[in-house]
Amino acid sequence: MKNLVQLGFALLLSATFMTVKAQNTSTENSTLWEVSGNGLTKPSYIAGTFHIMCSKDFEIKPKVMKALEKSDQFVMEINYTDPAEMTVMQKMYKTDKKLSDQLSPAEAKELDKILTDYGTDLKKMDNSSSQALYALISMKAIPCPQTEIKLYEIELLQSAMKSKKKVSGLEKVEEQMTSINKAYDLKAVMQQLKMGKEYEILLNKMLTAFKKEDVQSLYTLFKDDKMMNAAQEKAMLTDRNKNWAEKMPEMMKKESSFFAVGGSHLMGENGMIRLLRAKGYTVKPVSSL
Repeated sequence: MKNLVQLGFALLLSATFMTVKAQNTSTENSTLWEVSGNGLTKPSYIAGTFHIMCSKDFEIKPKVMKALEKSDQFVMEINYTDPAEMTVMQKMYKTDKKLSDQLSPAEAKELDKILTDYGTDLKKMDNSSSQALYALISMKAIPCPQTEIKLYEIELLQSAMKSKKKVSGLEKVEEQMTSINKAYDLKAVMQQLKMGKEYEILLNKMLTAFKKEDVQSLYTLFKDDKMMNAAQEKAMLTDRNKNWAEKMPEMMKKESSFFAVGGSHLMGENGMIRLLRAKGYTVKPVSSL
């Protein structure tokens, strides 16, 4: 369970927030999208996910499961079935340089005070990475015990493995960590930690929108400047989306693929939907299958 929860936090870090531009239509409300045309012999699918939630809120729509069943391979942001990738992921929670050595005495004192609101202190967290600190936000924001936490991608992965589907990843753990480190250094993480209850309230609003598949409202919630500035958006979303959009055509050409990515990667001027349409694919929301 501990490893799964850590995995969930890593998933949450990868794509929780984004700044969203106005969409060109208000009718495209779906967390599942079909990709066809442009030489594809079979359609592929993209599912926007909400990485981590309580079991009482958890649901995978039947259409999502049907799309997965129809696909030949399951593609996550990272291939969590690769032992080497999992070894790298475990290392992300530790650091060679203590947190206190990266801060001035005044900043270290401030961080120690902030951490008391999360049930710990700087002494206990000093050998942890800034990503481990960020995970504390998730622990506090998710309003249920760890035993009741559900990880959306893991549930899909288990289904894909049961059906003996090929499992692939769009990026390596090191690539994802590079993006996260570029977007959120220790000082930025401290600012996020200060949000406290604000974070929990926003996360709950996003979950409500996700459950309704109201992507327009969902993305409006990501506009808060406290969550992500332009540089962070570029590192966490834009650059990664463009990299993925370059890899996806070859995957889809070889076999029908089901892509599961954080919902924040779908929309916006540099979102997956627009990038794939620009490459000549027909990408449309799926209401039922």
